[in-house]
Amino acid sequence: MKFTIERAALLASLNHVQSVVERRNTIPILSNVQIDASATGVALTATDLDIAIVEGIGADVATPGATTAPAHTLYDIVRKLPDGAQVELTFTGEDSRLTLRAGRSEFALSCLPREDFPVMAEGDLPHRFELSAADLCRLIDKTRFAISTEETRYYLNGIYLHAAETDNAPKLRGVATDGHRLARVEMALPDGAAGMPGIIVPRKAVAELRKLIEDLDGNVTVALSDTKIRFSFGETVLTSKLIDGTFPDYERVVPVGNDKQLEVDAKVFSDAVDRVSTISTEKSRAVKLSLDKDRAVLSANSPENGTATEELSVTYDSEKMEIGFNSRYLLDITQQVAGDNALFVLADAASPTLVRDGSDDGALYVLMPMRV
Repeated sequence: MKFTIERAALLASLNHVQSVVERRNTIPILSNVQIDASATGVALTATDLDIAIVEGIGADVATPGATTAPAHTLYDIVRKLPDGAQVELTFTGEDSRLTLRAGRSEFALSCLPREDFPVMAEGDLPHRFELSAADLCRLIDKTRFAISTEETRYYLNGIYLHAAETDNAPKLRGVATDGHRLARVEMALPDGAAGMPGIIVPRKAVAELRKLIEDLDGNVTVALSDTKIRFSFGETVLTSKLIDGTFPDYERVVPVGNDKQLEVDAKVFSDAVDRVSTISTEKSRAVKLSLDKDRAVLSANSPENGTATEELSVTYDSEKMEIGFNSRYLLDITQQVAGDNALFVLADAASPTLVRDGSDDGALYVLMPMRV
């Protein structure tokens, strides 16, 4: 195998694939990236057995061939090469070493046999539809902060993606919750998604996908079954296993009888919560909202640090009430509000609060209060 490639192109692809590779591996081959050079270009593949990513890049291939090399080491080398460098990669197969040359630099990396590299079997993916990268980014950004990190409740460790109905209109809905807050985002159901099963896309796959589509201007093709999902765009394919579990009936925790409405400027409110919570202890990070007519007082106190209060002008015309929230959760939600205003629909100090985005009807959040 022998090919020459521009450093920037190689670095961008290595950056994408190496982030799938775990830093610590008990199976040595999983620390490697597969490099496959053919007449059409070079394909880089990495996997952790749950996720696999394949990315194609253009290169000047002199001799087709394939091998595997340490992913993080190769990435670090290419990252430190000068801008504009032409990188030559050669593998003869005689000494199990990949030779990398760029300018006056030369590296020889130990390789493992390509035959040992695991292939992730996709099986049949009967459900197929397209989403714009912008819609997919919106769905991920507005839900992933609520994904649980508690491994014992593994079925909450991802985004629940399913077809649903709102006002008799079919929707594609993404939901995430950790038991303390819930995020639900929906959009028009794409063609081909009507019969899809409800699936849970794991946290790591969500994070990798979001990085890959950061600057993508176009559509992503989604294909899925009960156990796997594949995202394809350009020269990149990301395949992931799905979480094998049942997502809870989240509709039961979305309150319907809340009767008090509080409208706030999302940015002003978020900044005030951030300031006031500076005083609260890391453990609880509790902030109290004291509501009166068109007025809200945010307060926090900690035995070690003292107290903090801030008054805000808001739109509120219900009876006086006090309610406490975890400030981190409040910030996570208000920072997702795309428009100017956030609407809090409250019941009482002990019941879940509904939060809506003033400019995005498809986004809805539920936040559990805390005692303060």
